[in-house]
Amino acid sequence: MKNKKIIFFDIDGTLVTEDKIIPESTKKSIQHLQEKGHYTVIATGRGPSMFHHIQKELNISSYVAFNGQLVVCDGFEVHSETLDSEFVDDITAYANQYNHAIGFGNKKGFMITHANHPLVKDNFLHLKLDYPAVDPNYYRKHIVNQLNLFCTEQEEVIYKEKYTDYTFVRWGDFGADVLPSGSSKALGIQKFIEYAGIDLEHVYAFGDGKNDIEMLSLVRNGVAMGNAVSELKDVASYITTDCDQNGILYGLQHLELIEPSFENHKYDSPIEKP
Repeated sequence: MKNKKIIFFDIDGTLVTEDKIIPESTKKSIQHLQEKGHYTVIATGRGPSMFHHIQKELNISSYVAFNGQLVVCDGFEVHSETLDSEFVDDITAYANQYNHAIGFGNKKGFMITHANHPLVKDNFLHLKLDYPAVDPNYYRKHIVNQLNLFCTEQEEVIYKEKYTDYTFVRWGDFGADVLPSGSSKALGIQKFIEYAGIDLEHVYAFGDGKNDIEMLSLVRNGVAMGNAVSELKDVASYITTDCDQNGILYGLQHLELIEPSFENHKYDSPIEKP
């Protein structure tokens, strides 16, 4: 297809609202992009087992998961970066000393070290997902693309001091994603772009969190949601309305990827950065 585009979408606060609902205007906008033949791609810190239901609802078969550690295009695995097994063994043992839960994520699923851990429980309630299966030795038999460390922000400091070759990407009050230093959604996106053979000028991205900064800095058309953190708005090309205020639709209209009159929504132009 001539002039085929790639549009990357974060999940939480971008595709889904605080209540984990996909706005109707977002659903119709994604479908419209797909009908035009464009790539619609999820770009998230979550693993596939945590967003499969969103893929199904939006008919999306491409994604950049685990903050760029796993990349899939139209169902085909393009890239998979795994964590060093000795590191996983060491940090799991270290976390166990403090009764901090560790989650092991890969393409097939997600396992946790502790049953009924309060931070794990609160996190999955927040995501409106079931508590994950428990298997503290899962990493001994399976590859791990990303770790989730469940502890407070203050408790996280000891891990940052001990494991200096790794990056800890904080999410809320529950914990952090653990990745090799230098890993990010942007690196996963680069893998996807190279595989798809699309020029960077035809690549777009929508996000709202700190882990979207590299992603929006990479693409030429980066859109921050109105509910995004200030640090992301500073690097975005445009700022649209909030996720639950037709932010995806209005952002796509501003980028001229969707017609101004689509679905009879009045086009309220996002704020263009000077």
